[in-house]
Amino acid sequence: MTMGFQKVIFIFAIAISSSVVAVEPDEVLDNPSLEERARQISKDLRCLVCQNESIDESDAALARDLRVLVRERLQIGDSNKEVVQFVVDRYGEFVLLRPRIDGVNYVLWWFGPLFLIFSIITAVIYVRKLRKISNSSNDLSAPLNDEERKKLNEIMGD
Repeated sequence: MTMGFQKVIFIFAIAISSSVVAVEPDEVLDNPSLEERARQISKDLRCLVCQNESIDESDAALARDLRVLVRERLQIGDSNKEVVQFVVDRYGEFVLLRPRIDGVNYVLWWFGPLFLIFSIITAVIYVRKLRKISNSSNDLSAPLNDEERKKLNEIMGD
């Protein structure tokens, strides 16, 4: 095999291994429908240790505890929404990979776009004022009239 082909295989192997889920065999539920629900919920919950992965993908001990908790709540008979709400009540909204858009979160969701619009409006107003100042300064470069020329000669001592 050539060196280039080996590199391609290596990169492909890394890409495949990174998409492996971290659910351990002892966590998997016997009921396939409950297990499917648990996986769906786990994909939407953030690992509080890794912060960039779902608990379904994370190998962290806390992620494992959360996966077990999700499965326990499902076995008790909670709905998907109840399980998610239970975890949010316990750990806060940060645990959601896709934060809700409601209540106080509206401020966070809309602050960026509104600040961008405000910045654009401010920049447009500033540029217009600069243009007015620039246009009025063009009047200073106009030729001197007779009276201005006399004053200039007096100042210059001519």
